[in-house]
Amino acid sequence: MMRTGYVPFLLVGVNGLGLWLVSRGASKLALVAVLLAVLGLSFLIERLVPYEPEWNVSRGDSGRDVIHALVNEGAILASLWAMPALAASVSLTALWPTSLPFVVQVLLAVLVADAGITLGHWLSHRQPMLWRLHSVHHSVERFYGLNGLMKHPLHQAFELTLAMTPLLLVGVTTEVATALAFVTFVQLVLQHSNVDTTVGPLRWLLATNEPHRFHHLRWPGIGDVNFGLFTCLWDHLLGTYSYDPARRFTSSDLGIAAQPDFPSDYLAQLRHPFRQAVA
Repeated sequence: MMRTGYVPFLLVGVNGLGLWLVSRGASKLALVAVLLAVLGLSFLIERLVPYEPEWNVSRGDSGRDVIHALVNEGAILASLWAMPALAASVSLTALWPTSLPFVVQVLLAVLVADAGITLGHWLSHRQPMLWRLHSVHHSVERFYGLNGLMKHPLHQAFELTLAMTPLLLVGVTTEVATALAFVTFVQLVLQHSNVDTTVGPLRWLLATNEPHRFHHLRWPGIGDVNFGLFTCLWDHLLGTYSYDPARRFTSSDLGIAAQPDFPSDYLAQLRHPFRQAVA
């Protein structure tokens, strides 16, 4: 039940709860509490049905990953509180379809944001300075829930800009943006979770942990696949979708082959992109 129900529980159950809370005007702190509960539940399921048991064992990286999560999610929370002022200064027109059901509006926002994030992610594997920032995320050598929140804050800002600018330009509402932030957190945890789960043929469409493991292969070129956050649609259009059902992953497959001594300390990781190029 946990193997088959994990993905539907997060995508339908948790996201459905989040959208319901946002539509009822729940406070952002209440939404944060729900997300923390989801993260705790994900950690529990990772231990009950792990894909790779050794990935549940800290390598001295847990504290660092928590700092990454607090900083990055704190920045997103702050941006949501600033949304009304930001929207007023950026919006060019009121084209956002507010007459549509709230769920449909959020799904539309997800597709637009997914396109922007996929493009930014794809560029980050090709443009040297962007790769240096993005390499912080790829330096992990175990694949578990908090990995999705482990990013250089400047790279997160870059992806967030690409995801949100088109939405802000057409007048997306604060409520839809808040729901988008909620489902993004859930997706990042799901996409990197160490849970032995499968969605069968839906892996062709959904960017779950199954196809995303291939993106973290440590060798240059081989991991330049499966860039989507929510869906694999844009990867199919880019020709970057890859999946092999027979492939199994261990820690030796992860990380950056050209950077075996990538810094593990939080502050050192923030400085690293500016100190030397990452191959």
